[in-house]
Amino acid sequence: MGMQELERITARRSELDTLTEGLAKQLHEVQAEREEPIVAERVLSRLAEQDRPRPLHRFPPGWRAGQYF
Repeated sequence: MGMQELERITARRSELDTLTEGLAKQLHEVQAEREEPIVAERVLSRLAEQDRPRPLHRFPPGWRAGQYF
């Protein structure tokens, strides 16, 4: 293997290392951004549960079929 081939391989490896670093940074940013809607969905879901009307009791507390207390 000649010196020229070795230099080309080294240069390409450097390019790939730079690309890897950039992609890793981009992946981290996308993952962080992806978390935001997940958290927002959870918050909205919990708020919706709190706002949901509670069912009213049809019968007074302590009532059982056929008898009142």
